[in-house]
Amino acid sequence: MNLIFDYLFGQYSNYATLDIVLEIIAVIFGFLSVWYSKQNHIFVFPTGIISTSIFVYLLFQWGLLGDMIINAYYFIMSIYGWYIWTRKIDDTQETPITSWNKRDKQISIGIAVAAVVFVAVIYQIFNKWSSWVSYVDILTTAIFFAGMYLMAKRKVENWIFWIIGDIISVPLYFYRGFTFTSLQYLGFTVLAIYGYLAWKKYLNKTRVIA
Repeated sequence: MNLIFDYLFGQYSNYATLDIVLEIIAVIFGFLSVWYSKQNHIFVFPTGIISTSIFVYLLFQWGLLGDMIINAYYFIMSIYGWYIWTRKIDDTQETPITSWNKRDKQISIGIAVAAVVFVAVIYQIFNKWSSWVSYVDILTTAIFFAGMYLMAKRKVENWIFWIIGDIISVPLYFYRGFTFTSLQYLGFTVLAIYGYLAWKKYLNKTRVIA
């Protein structure tokens, strides 16, 4: 049992207590954010803002620039998404869940490509091309950037991007030694699958009614 515990959490012996507490808080609010997103509830954004703001600080401390940029982008897009979700398209109805169209696809691809270029430049400037992890970091950045945009626009396909990115992030964070965050992404994967099914069911129901 001790060997398992040391394998999973031994790396935290060198961490400051404050950073460990902050990581746990960020993980909790991250779970809440994804849960509220699955429920199609506006609280997805305030809980997400708390989680991402903490992770921006922690990831800067850990030197993970790509992930730090992801969370800074989440923070900004959460504010934008909060506005979009509460904006009324008429006198009674707020922005509904819809499927992406050609323009959404083009913008998502553009965001992903721009993210790859931007983070690659950052890695080059700060000489962070340390291993294969850097390339995977850039890949997940692109996936999550596109996913966050689609979630802010309330597009059901956002969950597909989250599922792919979360699956990649689980072993990536564990390899880096951040077990709590790795477990968070494992939970995110499960919630994202349920979120996709719930949004898809809601979308199909509204299409039948229409």
